[in-house]
Amino acid sequence: MDKRFIWLALGSFAIGTEGYVISSLLPDISADVGITVAHAGFLITAFALTYAISAPISTSLVASADRRHVITATLALFVLGNLVAAASSSLAMLVSARTLMALAAGPFMAMAQATAVALAGPKRRASAIAIIAGGTTVAVTLGAPLGALIGNVVGWRGTFLTVAVFGGIAALILWRELPRGLTGARQPLSERLAAAVQPGIFPALATTFLFTVGSFAVFTYIAPLAMQGAGLDATALPIMLLLFGIGAAIGNLSGGYFADRFGVTRTALVVLALDAIILATFSVIPLFVPRPLAGVILIAAMVPWGLIGWAFPPAQASHIVSVAPKLAPITLSLNNSVMFLGVAFGSLMGSMVLQYGWLAELGFVAAMFALLAIVSLLVFQQPAALRAAKLAKSSGRGSKTPRQQMTGVIGQ
Repeated sequence: MDKRFIWLALGSFAIGTEGYVISSLLPDISADVGITVAHAGFLITAFALTYAISAPISTSLVASADRRHVITATLALFVLGNLVAAASSSLAMLVSARTLMALAAGPFMAMAQATAVALAGPKRRASAIAIIAGGTTVAVTLGAPLGALIGNVVGWRGTFLTVAVFGGIAALILWRELPRGLTGARQPLSERLAAAVQPGIFPALATTFLFTVGSFAVFTYIAPLAMQGAGLDATALPIMLLLFGIGAAIGNLSGGYFADRFGVTRTALVVLALDAIILATFSVIPLFVPRPLAGVILIAAMVPWGLIGWAFPPAQASHIVSVAPKLAPITLSLNNSVMFLGVAFGSLMGSMVLQYGWLAELGFVAAMFALLAIVSLLVFQQPAALRAAKLAKSSGRGSKTPRQQMTGVIGQ
């Protein structure tokens, strides 16, 4: 294996760790900065919204640039964002810091995968992509729990500093090890946006959005839900994130397997139904289960929640690829942006529940979006996919290369 893949994966690990650990830091951040937990949740909203909007634009702009320069520059910007966050004394500074991180994360993830593919060659392309994506998986499984533990021991500022160290190490080594002059073909933003209106794509993106909204309405505020809703101590948060990460790793593998074996629609439908049930459980626990049993059940729910939540994305990605195979790099990039849009809206929805409702209502509100995703899947996504397949078959479009397609481009 090319050792440069490890350092590219370390960059994605640093970005993924920061992205998933932040929810466990919100109570400490809110207390230290002097804001409510609901307002601290805007840090997740700001990052996700910035990523969703900027990633397609910035990736398109830098696609033809020297990837060594892009990768190291974006990592340096990400490190700067973490340093600013660690030194922040106000919500405005923290929002600015996370905006910087989001601006860096989008083009880095796209260029890291594209660079790994270019270095690996056609025969090892899938393995190269898997290694880079594995950095994010390890971040969810180990990085976020480790970051939460560091936050408990030395404070939330220490977590940001630790992430900055990982990002800085990756940037320095990649600047030294990556070849000069490695570039790709530029992909106009208009071609990315045009893919969204291809038959069968937009309904699938809508389903992705609804699913993600429900998931992150709860995940964003898992810390107050655990501490105030179930009576757990802050020391339980690293354990909860670890269990969630273990379930996520299993779900990421099983989602694709079940989609291949039982079909995408059937798998997605079962996963969404289970997701609605477990999200509703996060309201049932604080409402009806006495302490300390509530805390025990909440901790135990982390593994199945991670498994269910991470089983949907690979199944949905498989569906999107099947609708328009030749546009897969573009449509998967759009799906990724829509997921971050869902994260932004989900964290905002959770904040509104905390401000105008009750913490225990989070699960019920989130479950409603999972149910809406089921409606979208059955009423819009699946019929649209069937119509797209019939159209492609009747027109022979499947055997032609659309003018819009760009080959060899890996985007996020």
